[in-house]
Amino acid sequence: MDKSFGKKEKLKSKIRITQLFDEGKGVSSFPLKLIYMPVQQKSISIQAGVTVSKRNFKSAVDRNRIKRLLRESYRLNKALVFNNTDANFAFLFLYLGKDMPSFELVDQKMKLVLNKFKLQIDEKNSA
Repeated sequence: MDKSFGKKEKLKSKIRITQLFDEGKGVSSFPLKLIYMPVQQKSISIQAGVTVSKRNFKSAVDRNRIKRLLRESYRLNKALVFNNTDANFAFLFLYLGKDMPSFELVDQKMKLVLNKFKLQIDEKNSA
């Protein structure tokens, strides 16, 4: 599995993002929350986006730094999900904390959230 986060993997569709908030299911491990939804798209198996609350981080510089940390952590850990599912999903990672995280914290929580997602999908498939 390559460790890139290319253009086709980025979730950019306003319609899909709105759909995620309306119909998506979530798993969380504070300060991260993953909202996901199965999609009918054949080109790429998982599309992901990240978001940080403007209410908690007024400065765009701080929001951008957290988003960069989230994307980097997802890029390094996406093999946990990609290698274990053949379905197509849309992901949206929300950062819910109120203070600036370290990369180690984000990376640790990203692994937890992706593992929880994997468990939910496995339970759903076995049921």
